[in-house]
Amino acid sequence: MSLAHGRHFLSIPGPSVMPDRVLNAMHQAAPNIYEGDLITLTGEVYDNLARIARTSTAVPVIYMANGHGAWEASLTNVFSRGDTALVLFTGRFARGWAEQAERLGVTVKSIDFGPRSPVDPALVEDALRADTGHEIRAVMMVQTDTATSVLNDVKAVREAIDAAGHPALLMVDCIASFACDSFEMDAWGVDVMVTGSQKGLMTPPGLGLNFVGPKALEARAKADLATPYWDWQPRCNPQVYYQKFCGTAPTHHLFGLHEATTMILEEGIENVWARHVTLSTAVHAAVEAWGRGGPLECNIADPAHRSRAVTSIRTGAIDANALRRYCEDQLGLTLGIGLPLGSPVMGGREEGVFRIGHMGHLSAPMILGTLGSIETAMTALDMPHGPGAVAAAAAVIAGHPRS
Repeated sequence: MSLAHGRHFLSIPGPSVMPDRVLNAMHQAAPNIYEGDLITLTGEVYDNLARIARTSTAVPVIYMANGHGAWEASLTNVFSRGDTALVLFTGRFARGWAEQAERLGVTVKSIDFGPRSPVDPALVEDALRADTGHEIRAVMMVQTDTATSVLNDVKAVREAIDAAGHPALLMVDCIASFACDSFEMDAWGVDVMVTGSQKGLMTPPGLGLNFVGPKALEARAKADLATPYWDWQPRCNPQVYYQKFCGTAPTHHLFGLHEATTMILEEGIENVWARHVTLSTAVHAAVEAWGRGGPLECNIADPAHRSRAVTSIRTGAIDANALRRYCEDQLGLTLGIGLPLGSPVMGGREEGVFRIGHMGHLSAPMILGTLGSIETAMTALDMPHGPGAVAAAAAVIAGHPRS
C-alpha cells in the first residue's frame, strides 16, 4: 500500500516547484496584446530581470524557447561561420552548447576539466595567451552544470581573460543557477548570459532568455549567423512592442514571470542567494552523513564548488534507479535522474547517480522532507548508509540567520 498520496513533491533540477502566486497570476483570460496593461507589465518584467542579474548595462531578451533555443540565440548573434569559440567543459551542458555551435559552422576549441572538477582559470589564461592572433571570439562556460552539479567561478574566468589581454567575450550559461547561485553580470564582466524560466525563476518551461551586454551587442553587428527570429537587434531596440518577441508576446508566461520576479525582489536577491546556500549545504551535510556508512557521496568533493541549485549524488553499488522508484511510487517524491556526466550522448542515463534539485521556491520543510524520504527509502530497501543525515541537515538549517 503506497503512501504517495497528498501533494506529490518534485525534487528534480527543473522544472522547479512553481509558487501558487505564479500559477494564480497565469490563470486569467488573454489580454490585449497591442496596448495597455500588458505593455506596462512587460517593462516591469524586464526591469526586474535586470535587477536580479545585477546589471544596469545589459538588455534582457526573452524568447519563446527552451534553454537550447536560448543557446542558439546567443550563438547566432555573436558568431559568423568560421569563427572560433573556446568552450570550457565541466560536465554535460557546455558540451551541448558547443555541439550547437559546431552545427552552426563555428570552430570549437575546448578544455575538458572532467566530470568532477571546476574550471581552472589558469588553464583558460594559458589558452588565451597562446591565441596570439586573437582568433577566439568568445569563451563559453556554464556557471552550474546540471548533470555534474559543479559550480564554476565566473569572476575568476573573466579575470583570466583580462590577465591574458585577450578581447574574447565571456558567455555564461546560467540556466540552472540564475536566482539560485550568486551572479553579478556587470561586476564580473559577463558579456552574454543565457538562462531559462523553469528553474530559479519558478515559472513554467517555455521561455529562454539572453542578457546582452554592450560588447556583445557590438559583436552582433559583425555576426552573419543571425536569423529574423533570433536576432537581438530588434528585440533590444524595438520600434513597436511586438518586436520584443518577433510577433505575439508569450502573454501568460509573462504574467507568471512578472509574479515570480516580484517575489524574488520582495525577498531580496541576496536573501534568495543566502537561502539557497543554507538549503544546499543542508543537503550536502545529509549526503556526507549517509556516506559515513555507505557508498553515497556528492559528485563534487570540494564544498566550495558545489552548486546551490542541484546536487548530483554518486551511489556506488546502490541502485540509484531502484531508490528513485521507491521514493516516487511509495512516498510521493520524484528525484532527478542521473544524466551522463561527460558523455556526448544526451539521451542516456548515469545509472549510479541521482540528483536532488533545490532551486527556487523551497523552504526548510521541503528539503527536510526530501532528505527524510530518501533515508526512508534506503532503510526500506536495506541499502547501506550512515545515520544522522536529517539531524545533520537540521543543524545546518538551525544556523541560518534569523530575519
